[in-house]
Amino acid sequence: MAKENCIISLQGVNKVYDGNTVVSDFNLDITKGEFVTFLGPSGCGKTTTLRMIAGFETPSSGQILLNGEDITRIPPHKRPINTVFQRYALFPFMNVYDNVAFGLKLKKIPYEVTNRNGETVTKYRKYTKEEIDQKVMRALKIIDLEDLETRDISTLSGGQQQRVAIARAIVNEPEILLLDEPLGALDLKMRKEMQLELKDMHKKLGITFIYVTHDQEEALTMSDTIVVMKGGEIQQIGNPIDIYNEPVNAYVANFIGESNIYNATMTGKLKVKFLNHVFDCVDDFPLNEKVDVVVRPEDVEMTVVKGSLDLSKLSGKIVNKIFKGMHYEYVLEVGKSEVVAQSTKDYELDSTVYIDVEPANIQIMKKELTKNLYPEAWLDKNNKLIISDAEFEVDVTQLLKGSHVDDELYLISADGKKYDLDDADVIAEIGLGDIEIVDGYDNGNANGEIISTIYIGDHWQVLVRTAEEEDFVVDTQDNWNEGDLVSVIVKPEKITLTLKGNIAKYEVK
Repeated sequence: MAKENCIISLQGVNKVYDGNTVVSDFNLDITKGEFVTFLGPSGCGKTTTLRMIAGFETPSSGQILLNGEDITRIPPHKRPINTVFQRYALFPFMNVYDNVAFGLKLKKIPYEVTNRNGETVTKYRKYTKEEIDQKVMRALKIIDLEDLETRDISTLSGGQQQRVAIARAIVNEPEILLLDEPLGALDLKMRKEMQLELKDMHKKLGITFIYVTHDQEEALTMSDTIVVMKGGEIQQIGNPIDIYNEPVNAYVANFIGESNIYNATMTGKLKVKFLNHVFDCVDDFPLNEKVDVVVRPEDVEMTVVKGSLDLSKLSGKIVNKIFKGMHYEYVLEVGKSEVVAQSTKDYELDSTVYIDVEPANIQIMKKELTKNLYPEAWLDKNNKLIISDAEFEVDVTQLLKGSHVDDELYLISADGKKYDLDDADVIAEIGLGDIEIVDGYDNGNANGEIISTIYIGDHWQVLVRTAEEEDFVVDTQDNWNEGDLVSVIVKPEKITLTLKGNIAKYEVK
């Protein structure tokens, strides 16, 4: 059932290119006046979805409704929707005023007259000069550029040009404004300023904003509703607070803010074990169930160790410390794992601290056992995937369509741009049936011990845990015993990678 006061409804929308599904079963209702953000990595389908709403792309199946009317195959110019792109596409030979007025000068508006037979007929006219002037100046006032209407476009800053592009879009008084990563070309300071300005514009205009970004801070700052996407599918829909505090899975938790994410095991009633330590929690899962645990850095509590170490408490060593203005960010070494923590207190580097987390701040989620997900993976200088301490050969060209790797191991895009992926953060996925188990240590990519075996109808599901407490869940026809020491092998083509953030940060200039 559609939301009350729904302006746009996407119902079972799919988009397929050359046999590849880029948007799958997309269902979303957007309320009039809402600020909705599509959030996800490059290639997740967010821009394609936006283009289908605008009319630049046609869904392969499904419907798009505007105020209850099917607009799925209505062309863009007949939709009360305007789009602002990352590249502003302003006319350099026109001043600010003429850029904003350009669409109004071409537009024809309907009006009704009575002919000699007494019939009411519709005719069309252009806006008068006075009407255009009134609308342009109102739009410029909203973006705070009313004193610059005679300025040449080339003399404006990037932020001012972006505001002109927005004014050109809103001057036509659309019901919906689409914004496709409009702040991507701005520097960090200007981008933060424009986030607040866009939110203020949204309040002034009262129209529906649909925004596309890969930047979680933008999404959290501006949105009423965030739609987290991955692989063309919606992962979670909610307001910023709910998305941040109650992620539905490890993927969302990792993408919507800094997170510590661990494989964990329920060891008792409201007891969960991770980092080789048992914590109290508030989420009740069955005994021995494998779960994902999320702890936000700001929820990690630290106390300096004084005197002899209490082995009943979890402790770690501060190996990195960064001052970030309002707080310090620490990296704690706990065995072979890391914990990221934030605190306003100034702790000494290399000091040992006790680590604790309040039960309510431990977010426990059902582990997705359709595949193995490794949200804290990264690439080394040889383009090899590192999961915990294990090293895997992997095809990095999947991160950029049409790319290849040169002799110096740089990733080269189709248009010749060069990228250095050393230390690039990625999310790795491996299918349950794509992992091979072999006897003994050092015979594959990673070593581990078989922790559990479960027979599921026609196969065994085996859990292999490494010394670093990284888990590999494997579907196999072979019957293994708990306690067996084994190696796991994964072929490069069986590993799917998703880059965290924008690949532009890795470009070699």
